[in-house]
Amino acid sequence: MNLTAEQIQVNWKVLVGYIEKYIKSPRKEKLSEFYNKHQDELMMMPASHKRAYHNAFPGGYVDHVIRVVESAIKISNVWKEFEVEENWTLEELVFASLNHDLGKMGDEDNYTHFPSQDEWRKKNMGEMYQFNKKLTYMSVPDRSIKLLVDNGIIPTEKEWLSIKLHDGLYDASNEPYLKNYMPELKPRTSLVYIIHQADILASRIEFEKEWLGEFEKDLEPKKKNYNLNNTSKSSSKTKALGTIKSEGLKDLFDNL
Repeated sequence: MNLTAEQIQVNWKVLVGYIEKYIKSPRKEKLSEFYNKHQDELMMMPASHKRAYHNAFPGGYVDHVIRVVESAIKISNVWKEFEVEENWTLEELVFASLNHDLGKMGDEDNYTHFPSQDEWRKKNMGEMYQFNKKLTYMSVPDRSIKLLVDNGIIPTEKEWLSIKLHDGLYDASNEPYLKNYMPELKPRTSLVYIIHQADILASRIEFEKEWLGEFEKDLEPKKKNYNLNNTSKSSSKTKALGTIKSEGLKDLFDNL
């Protein structure tokens, strides 16, 4: 799957439009400044480096983030329909969705991804991008929060937790927050789960767009060619009888 240059431009306008529409001052101005500063990189970033994951193509990151924002808004309405306490604001919902994967860009001096020049790895392993080895290792959620804080864009506690935990239990480091049995240790806001569910939904949709059609091509059974003239039971028996000299054995075998 690939996006046209026009689609990439349109998606970018949608993304920055969320900041203008949902984020209040003074964070709005700071967030807009950050995104405009890194527009060229963010606009062209993939959502992942490998085709087996999701949106590993130019513009894939923004395409994914838009889908997460829209999914989170719809999913939050489902939670509210079931009379869950709305202990989050719309701004927190959009802010966490918008920035959940921001750390994928790298730091402000070294961007994470650059197109792979290894044709073998692209063809055989689907690795369309390579990692920048100059970057210090840091998990994506941790780097997302660091980028925001370094630029004076301070998340609320609920936003911080939602960004930190957006991979759910797929990330083992989240277990102390999510895998516990004491009520006082469980998250105090459902926003954590909404952002996780929105991310899963968006990633699954992108997987289906990229891969399900490929799998369905292999579902048709392959027909085998059999030579029925040479595999009948009677012909096999005739050949076997021809090797037996004893008339008694021939009669016995012929009755089988």
